[in-house]
Formats: sequence, C-alpha cells, structure tokens
Amino acid sequence: MEESDDRAAHVVGDGTTRRCSAGSGETCAGGGEQRRSQSLRSTEAMKVAAGAGSKTALREGRQEGGGVSSTTKQSESQAPVVPERATQGAETRGRDWSWVEASVWSERMLAALENGVQGGKWFSLIDKVYRAETLRAAWQRVKANGGAAGVDRQSVERFAARAEMYLEELSTALKKGTYRPQPVRRVEIPKGGGKFRPLGIPVVKDRIVQTALKFVLEPIFEREFLQMSYGFRPGLGCKDALREVDGLLKDGYTFVVDADLKSYFDTIPYAQLLERVEERVSDGRVLELIEAFLKQDIVREMERWTPTGGTPQGAVISPLLANLYLHPLDCQMQQQGYRMVRYADDFVVLCKSGEKAQAALEEVRSWVEQNGLSLNVDKTHVGDCRQEGQGFEFLGYRFEGGRRWVRKKSLKAFQDRIRMRTKRTRGESLAKIIAQLNPTLRGWFNYFKHAHPVTFRWMDAFVRRRLRAILRKQEKRPGMGICRDDHQRWPNTFFAAQGLFTMHAAWKLASQSR
Repeated sequence: MEESDDRAAHVVGDGTTRRCSAGSGETCAGGGEQRRSQSLRSTEAMKVAAGAGSKTALREGRQEGGGVSSTTKQSESQAPVVPERATQGAETRGRDWSWVEASVWSERMLAALENGVQGGKWFSLIDKVYRAETLRAAWQRVKANGGAAGVDRQSVERFAARAEMYLEELSTALKKGTYRPQPVRRVEIPKGGGKFRPLGIPVVKDRIVQTALKFVLEPIFEREFLQMSYGFRPGLGCKDALREVDGLLKDGYTFVVDADLKSYFDTIPYAQLLERVEERVSDGRVLELIEAFLKQDIVREMERWTPTGGTPQGAVISPLLANLYLHPLDCQMQQQGYRMVRYADDFVVLCKSGEKAQAALEEVRSWVEQNGLSLNVDKTHVGDCRQEGQGFEFLGYRFEGGRRWVRKKSLKAFQDRIRMRTKRTRGESLAKIIAQLNPTLRGWFNYFKHAHPVTFRWMDAFVRRRLRAILRKQEKRPGMGICRDDHQRWPNTFFAAQGLFTMHAAWKLASQSR
C-alpha cells in the first residue's frame, strides 16, 4: 500500500499508535477494514510428536546458510517499550485471555487486541520475539514438551546444561537479523494401512524461536478464528468438537459431508499463506522469519531438499499457520449458513437434507480448488448417518445408525499399543505390568467412553487374554491364554483384585452418575 499520508497512523506492537512519514521507510497500515471479534517408524519419532507440536500432535524452512535478512529492520529506537506485564488470568471486556504469555502481552496490548488496532495490522513485533524474557518462557515450554534431537543431535538435556548462554546467542542473532534456522530432520511414523506420516523434527533452538513467535502471533489470529474451528486452539479440543457434532445430530443435521483434504500440511501454497499472515502483521522481519521456517531444508538420512510448499508437521508454528490458511473457508461456510465443525484439516459439514449436503460439498470443493488444495476423492462423501453404511468418521469415532462407535482404525491402533506393552517375553511382575497399563487404558476409555458399550467388553477381554498369555509364559507353558483352564485359573475377578482397570465397569459407573 502506498504511503500517501505522512500523518498515517502507525500501530506498534504494544497497541499504541504513532505517526510515520512517507520517507521513513516504514510501512503504515491502511484502510478501515472492520475486524471480526467472534470468537516413527521409530520410537524416537513417536517421542517427538508431542514435543514438536505435530497433528495429534501437526514443515519445513530455508537452505542452510540462507539466513533471515534484515532489509525491513526497524532500528532499536523504533522498537516500542512494552508497558507493565499482563497478569495471568487477565480478562479484557469479558473475554478471557488467560492463556496468553504474560511476558509478551501486556494489559495495554490486550486492550488493543480486543478493541482492534487501526488499519487492522500489527507493527514492530520482532522485539517481542527476541526479548530475553520471551525466549526464556519459550525455552521452558520446549523443555516441558521434550522431544527428540534435530539434525544437530543436540537434545533438550544438552541444551539445558548451557541454556542461558544459548538463549543469549539466540536473542542477539534475532536482534541483528543473522538468525538462521537449521534443516529439519525428517522421520516417518505409522498411520495405519501400511502408510506413514512424515514428521519434521526441528533442532531445539529453532523450536524455541518458533515457540516465542507463536507467543507473539497466536493471540492476533485467535481473535479472528471462529467457534467452528477446534484444533490446536487454546481452551478447545477434540471433545468440544465431538460435543458440537453430537448436538447437531440430535437437532436433525444428519446429512453429513465428510471431507478429507489430500496431504493438506504438505500442499499449503507458500505465497497465499504468507498473504494471510500479512493481512494482520506488517513487521517485515517477522514475516521473513515465518518464511524462513516454511522453507527450511529437509534432511532424511542421506537426502536433503528444499520444499516448495506446505508447513512442516512437527513444527511448533505449523498448527497455527494451518488454521490460519483454512480460516477463510470457515468464514465462507458460516456466511452461507452451513454448520461445519473443523479440527485442523479434518472437518464435517452437517445439514438437514441431502440436497443441502450436496450443495455444501460443491461449496467446499470450489473453495479448495481455488486455494491450491485438493480433496481426497476416495475419502470424501455425503451420506445420511442414520442409515447403515452411510455413517462418517470424525476424530476417532464412527457415527452411524444413530450411535457412536470407535472406528476400526482407532481400535487397531490401540490393540497394537497394548500388544507392545504385553509381550509374553516380559519378565516383570503382573503388578508392575498392570501399573503401567492402567494409565493407557484409563486415558483411552476417557476419550471413547461415549462409544457403544460392547466395545469395552471386547477390549477388556482382549487385555485379560494378553495378561493370561504372559502368566502362562512365566510358568514356562506355551499357549495364548484362551483355553478354559486359563479362565478358571485366572478369572476376571483375579485381575480386578490385582487392580486392573476395567473399561466396562467404568462405563457402568459413568452411566449411573449421569
């Protein structure tokens, strides 16, 4: 946008405004746009899934040596001083912002966020990223998440030994514009059906910078996101999305579009994604930093390449950017009156008639094609979920015939987890094995407790059979623990006395308390 007015308001990162001249080299926000206020193959790969921020825990950056330039660098005199820190649990005009990082978002910035900054864009944010206090908070988050080492083989534990020195180096490099993201280590984790999901593992330093960047940017975009979006958002989760779907089904929205985006995280177009960031952020150095993370080289064993699209699953910033790119779809579907529920790239559109559902699918297909994405034809369909064979799957459940079931893929994945923990060659006591199993069993039940109860009887029997096989092996007797003698020797009451968590008993107890 041209800077035609030397008195144009310049909104800085602390929510204040000031004037900048056309000859200052700074970009001024223009327009009076009104903003919405609505709200591994290896074990190592599995270890990092939570620590690096992938889907189910949700790509890649610039060539090594190609650092972030500072062509639009603001001078230190232009970097605003942030006023007093926001208190944790802060609320602005009734809206809860308690989840924001208090070392970044002051009360004044939160007020500007709630009221809307002039021109709708935020300037001078890079100093919030490289501030020592922000990086220190980001390091604590990365440390808590853990995860595997990146290409430099530096673990979280090794970083911790000299954390203060490393954080000071990061702050200096970001401040001077010499920070260079390192390549992302690529591993693959099983996703069922013999297929694998690529997972990027950034180095610890890059995870810290991305976390600091997320601290700064997330509230800006969260203010825009709609309530139909539930994935990787503060205070929202799978259970909220499932509750919304269940409520809509009970209200008669039973004709469902089950849409699947083909390789979404790998195919997000860079240019369009950056344009969406630029709609709310005008700090050139922050934009360059995001672009650098998007274009990091990828290393897999002896291979190395630079991606041409997508955002890396495993990167801390990836889920936020993925939500941002699909936000216009949320807006379009809402404006057209459709009831859509989305969790990251997994979404369903619920309608009251088959004709409306077909129209919704065409609306989705048109938007997807216009935005450089594609639908997976084999996994996208429309059906009346009240009818057998026309159900849909969402977040691990299958909705069909008026009931909720655990989808087959989720059942198989859980069985595989149990098998890994109950190998017959385990030489540990039954008490220790049960103590290690119970948290897994309890967590799975707590998520799937709304499924048909027959699932729990079957799963309880599967777990006990695995334990009987272990007991037979410990007595040096071959067999799978399925004969009548084994059931009589180690009946269900035996395992209950040993403290084994029983899903069907938990379901009965939960049903009585409702």
